[in-house]
Amino acid sequence: MTHTHQIVIIGAGTAGITVAAQLQKKDRTLDIAIIDPATTHYYQPAWTLVGAGTFDYQKTARPMATLIPNGINWIKEAVASFLPSSNQLQLNNGSTVYYDYLVVCPGIQINLGDIKGLKETIGKNNVCSNYIDAKYTWEVLQKFRGGNALFTQPSTPIKCGGAPQKIMYLADDYFQQQGIKNATNVIFATPGSVIFGVPDFAKTLLQVVDRKAINLKFFHKLVKIDGTNKVAYYEITKLDDHNQPIEHNPNPKVKVQQVATRLVGIPFDMLHLAPPQSAPDFIRNSPLAHQEGPSKGWLNVDPATLQHNIYPNIYGLGDAAALPTAKTGAAIRKQAPVVVQQIINTLKGSSKELTYKGYSSCPLVTGYGKMVLAEFGYNNVRMSDPLISKFVDTAKETYSMWLLKKYGLPFMYWNLMLKGKA
Repeated sequence: MTHTHQIVIIGAGTAGITVAAQLQKKDRTLDIAIIDPATTHYYQPAWTLVGAGTFDYQKTARPMATLIPNGINWIKEAVASFLPSSNQLQLNNGSTVYYDYLVVCPGIQINLGDIKGLKETIGKNNVCSNYIDAKYTWEVLQKFRGGNALFTQPSTPIKCGGAPQKIMYLADDYFQQQGIKNATNVIFATPGSVIFGVPDFAKTLLQVVDRKAINLKFFHKLVKIDGTNKVAYYEITKLDDHNQPIEHNPNPKVKVQQVATRLVGIPFDMLHLAPPQSAPDFIRNSPLAHQEGPSKGWLNVDPATLQHNIYPNIYGLGDAAALPTAKTGAAIRKQAPVVVQQIINTLKGSSKELTYKGYSSCPLVTGYGKMVLAEFGYNNVRMSDPLISKFVDTAKETYSMWLLKKYGLPFMYWNLMLKGKA
């Protein structure tokens, strides 16, 4: 079977539906198709709250058919490969799709096999992940009675880089509420060198960490999980001048096992992790991806225009794109208008300039009823919304930002963003 469309969008996630809706608002005569086999669309930013028992999982899901704009052709298939030199792509069912313009936004892929033992233990042995099953995270929290509560993230880029911290802060509050805080050691092991890349927000987060007496372990790369014996193994990628691990708020009660000079085992009674992630295989094994360097495997687009660096009629945005900023829905809200305007400029002969400056936002929940709204752009430059920052210092923990996270952002997502209005 052959499909031919003026504009083809790969992915019916946040980016794909937003771009489709905005293009349609610009010109309802455009022939647009979306390719995606999924039948359910999820509002994933709420999964942190689901994992902490303060949001209904069912409210994060809606049928895909109710969200794709009327008049958009929906091809319910998966992409297999690309032939960009001839403006075509192949689907898994053998069909060919021809396009004039291609927008690539398939989201991100979770790679459980990249950490030894993870695939075998995820979803049991108190090893949980809001990225995979937030309901199980909440189950683990409710059954937790003390010991080591270990939170961690991989060395790969991940969607919403602050998410592994957010559930930790909420869990700490929950332990306090349940009267088991004194029997609990909360540990955050990260391959990174800092708690957060933007200094203003890092300062606040360190205050939160100190208030909650959380043990931070830097330069810790998770390499193996023994779920049966409940031990997580980390490669130490950097030691201090005395050949000791670099940490903040050291806690001897954690009882770290020294396996080798640069390998340690951390026992856990619960482990929450963000799994390793990458661009989907059909992207990273394609000519659309960077072929070498630190961005290898990620979609090769210009950071300002989001236009492909080799194929000018292809654009990319969202989590699969090689953009040096955080992979969040808020970033897509600023990326989508750029892609839409670039296509409209070409179609209509317009010269309206619109570029992406790397804006992203991470709503950093620091406890029940508390949130820091971290907004930043390329080079970790703070980029607070002028309207919000006029009334609230978003680098401080506030209840108003918690309300924004729990109620305001979901409303804006379903009713404005996916309808091309914001």
